[in-house]
Amino acid sequence: MTNSRARETTEAIERLYISMRHLFYRGFFKPGGVSGESIRSLLKTINPEIYGTMNVPNKLELDGLMYVLDRLPEGIEECAFIHLTSDEGFDKGSFEPIVPKKRRRNCYRIDEHQMNIEVLLGRSEIYDILTHLTFLFIEADKIRNLAFIQDENWKPTRAFKIIEEVVKGEKKFSRKEKEVALIHLSSLIGRTFEETLRAYNTFGDDENPDRLFKIIYNLGKVSLDDAKQSREREIHFSAILKERVGHHYFGEKWANKVKEVLFENDLHMRPLHIISANMHSVKNMLYANDALKKKDHKEVDYKLYGDISDKKDLRDKVSKYAADQGLIYIDDKSGSNIDVQIIDLSKTDLKNTPFGNTKYSGDDVIMVFDYAFGEQAYEVMDELLRPFEHKGEVYMMKVKSVSIMGKAGILSGEKGDIMIPTSHIFEGTADNYPFENALKLEDFKDDELKAFEGTMITVLGTSLQNRDILSYFMNTSWKAIGLEMEGAHYQKAIQVASKIRHHIAPDLFVCYAYYASDNPLETGSTLSSGGLGLTGVKPTYLITLKILEKILQSGKKEVSAKK
Repeated sequence: MTNSRARETTEAIERLYISMRHLFYRGFFKPGGVSGESIRSLLKTINPEIYGTMNVPNKLELDGLMYVLDRLPEGIEECAFIHLTSDEGFDKGSFEPIVPKKRRRNCYRIDEHQMNIEVLLGRSEIYDILTHLTFLFIEADKIRNLAFIQDENWKPTRAFKIIEEVVKGEKKFSRKEKEVALIHLSSLIGRTFEETLRAYNTFGDDENPDRLFKIIYNLGKVSLDDAKQSREREIHFSAILKERVGHHYFGEKWANKVKEVLFENDLHMRPLHIISANMHSVKNMLYANDALKKKDHKEVDYKLYGDISDKKDLRDKVSKYAADQGLIYIDDKSGSNIDVQIIDLSKTDLKNTPFGNTKYSGDDVIMVFDYAFGEQAYEVMDELLRPFEHKGEVYMMKVKSVSIMGKAGILSGEKGDIMIPTSHIFEGTADNYPFENALKLEDFKDDELKAFEGTMITVLGTSLQNRDILSYFMNTSWKAIGLEMEGAHYQKAIQVASKIRHHIAPDLFVCYAYYASDNPLETGSTLSSGGLGLTGVKPTYLITLKILEKILQSGKKEVSAKK
């Protein structure tokens, strides 16, 4: 049964992406129309774990709603018209950018009914947004069906009238009256009073305590207008966005800026180690002890890194010290949303770091760049590894290693555990990328954390996975240990550059490691149940430690060989 359900899911995911791509090139669609219904039906067939009770018609999915709204602009639930655009200069007008809580993208409320969302990261971001919007429309239509009597007049129920009173704010509610309103809200959305109260506190804050009421009210109202055809919901894709997607427009600008900075600082002919990771762990491991006047002891001080993660003043001290010691920071202005740090190891004092005993004396350069998103990983890596021209001369990138550290969903462990891939498989195809990983299972022997080694699945979208397809990947001969969104895209670009187009030397080494942000097979451990918090500190820094050890050891070997 699981295998046939997994096949059905795989087929539905493939059809969903084909449909989304078709609608993107068509330029618009109506979520309440035939095309919108087709996408909705496919998402219901997939029934992803992250969207919980989406398929239950009389029960609102609260965790999934929070997850989606954290990734979409505030006020999206009030808008019937959603336009996906490229960077088209809206910031030059008087529009205030709205940045979603969990996604770095600029959005603009054009008027009462229209929201523009800037898409800079390519197709994966478009699919991600459309998937979340489709879930939102399913929940909105659910609210409409529960809140209004379905006849030609669409008369609101008593519960919805009370919710409207709270939203309009014309009457001051006492605490008891607010609790009564919450009871009516809980009966409307098919949740217990306890669940609704918890959601009310989670969604709301001091400035906007009644946010949950407003979200439910506006989702239902916009859906009702659509059903009555007084204001039908529409999603549009701008002509500029259609023109730019797939053409490495932002990736090329980003890579050219990085190479320009390397050239300006006379680092372009030095051995280069590329790391795709966060913007703090490499910097903290190399500079934090000296910046904060801490003496390094043999053991890695994970508590110190946790404190830095928690306290802005400590982060600011480390950043200032690192800049004084020569760390070059590139604040991305290309539109790729990927910041960069460049570290010249010949200027870096390693004595008071966890690498004090390495006896490194090379002149390697480390380039750390922030996380890419899905297919964007191929674009930025492909552009970065290309030769570059300066004053009529062509220079090859002197890449010695590429390291990828990221978050991923684990299938056989827990949040915070570590995954060491030996190959990446594209979801829905047999496309596969085996490689020699310089990081090994034995590098991660630790009393607190578990590590797993094996195949990882590069998925089209983390929000589309369900229990059946994940169990299939884990329990069949694929023996997958986890899923993520960038690995195969990175490896495709590295293999093309090193083995086919010869843009870089073929003898580079690669390090891939991921720490588990969730276990999508474990109830209560999906992405919608919340982030890792400080649980992520130890795996992040343990992986960073091992990557830097490999880099410094490779520099030591090269110096020995020259001697």
